[in-house]
Amino acid sequence: MKKFAMAAVSGMTVAIVATTQIAPPLLAQDKARESSVYEQLDLFGDVFERIRGQYVEEVEPSELIEAAIDGMLTSLDPHSSYHPPEEADDLRVQTRGEFGGLGIEVTQEEGFVKVVTPMDDTPAYEAGVEAGDFITHVDGESVLGLTLDDAVQMMRGPVGSEIVITVVREGEPEPFDITIVRDTIKLTAVRARTESDTVVLRISAFNDQTYPNLEAGLAEEIEKASGLDNINGVVLDLRNNPGGLLLQAIKVSDAFLEEGEIVSTRGRNPGEGERYNAASGDLVEGKPIVVLVNGGSASASEIVAGALQDHRRAIVVGTKSFGKGSVQTVMPLRGDGSIRLTTARYYTPSGRSIQNLGISPDIVVHQPRVDPNAEDEDEPADTPRRSEADLRGTLDNDSLSEDEIRQIEEEREKAEKAAELRDEDYQLAYAIDILRGLAALGPEYRTTVMAAPADK
Repeated sequence: MKKFAMAAVSGMTVAIVATTQIAPPLLAQDKARESSVYEQLDLFGDVFERIRGQYVEEVEPSELIEAAIDGMLTSLDPHSSYHPPEEADDLRVQTRGEFGGLGIEVTQEEGFVKVVTPMDDTPAYEAGVEAGDFITHVDGESVLGLTLDDAVQMMRGPVGSEIVITVVREGEPEPFDITIVRDTIKLTAVRARTESDTVVLRISAFNDQTYPNLEAGLAEEIEKASGLDNINGVVLDLRNNPGGLLLQAIKVSDAFLEEGEIVSTRGRNPGEGERYNAASGDLVEGKPIVVLVNGGSASASEIVAGALQDHRRAIVVGTKSFGKGSVQTVMPLRGDGSIRLTTARYYTPSGRSIQNLGISPDIVVHQPRVDPNAEDEDEPADTPRRSEADLRGTLDNDSLSEDEIRQIEEEREKAEKAAELRDEDYQLAYAIDILRGLAALGPEYRTTVMAAPADK
């Protein structure tokens, strides 16, 4: 018993010694850290007062404080920022899908403003701005060294006013100017149309209008086709879509999934993570889907593409996406301002992060650049040749009825119309060709193909 008692006492003694030896250094570290923070705040106060008292020109104290807050946030990552009251209002308007400006989503890289994507049917899009362009000057003034917010402020102006941006573009030997007239940007989040037997859903942004637009547009196209049986599949066109609201990306993904995880987010603390799962119900009842992405597809677009790809619900076609795998939360501040703060990373259902990597397409298809100065050849290589049907006195086809022949001719006409699309939009035509090919295989083969594991 004495041995056990001694062991117990020894154990308590060690515990007490350990506590007395470890706890004081930890407390000392906390106090030192807290003291260091207050010293840095005192340093900020000294700099603030010197600027107020000795700077060559008088500066509004509120402007200095706002600049300090903005600098603190922008030093964290390219997507965290401060929004004073007037900009906070603009941010709230953007999520509703209507705002003023050029119609480009931008980020900052190597000190210059980089275009993530021009938005559909906006002044920048019409003027020829492309994803990946670097903006080096605005109205002749360099943006090098400016914060992203300051550079964006230079591009703002009254509706109807003109702006000249200088652009550096990969493949172009010299920088060149693009003139744009500012306008009110009214985004239609989703445009629906039918090409051949395929419904094309062009999603240009993820705002409050996105899922309602998608649901209504899809239903309208299905009704025009006299039912879902007459549609061979859906193309979700997410090219040049800069993202937007996380909730809308989840709703769009859920529209085509019966079950399973859509996306998960992980914050600084393990307990702050969230998982979002699909509810039963597929708007197209299992019809094949092709998702189109490119370097301008970012954030919410990548969530949708990643979810459908991981569940083998869609074939992803195009080029590698932008690679923005972080979540920003808009937090209101006193005085009606707000901050946009990166609070989490998001992960696709398989647990992969796309941060800086992007979504890799299942089939890589580049969009050919069209040279407007190229001269048309006298005769295209695929000029139609004479066939048996053109010969005089040829025999009739006695195996088909007139209705069957008419149906074949209609299908041929659809195929030729789809082929014409390759000159206008090669990537979209490729996506439609995939769906036509799957439809030709039959439902049992489509199920096998769509369920096959990806070779990664």
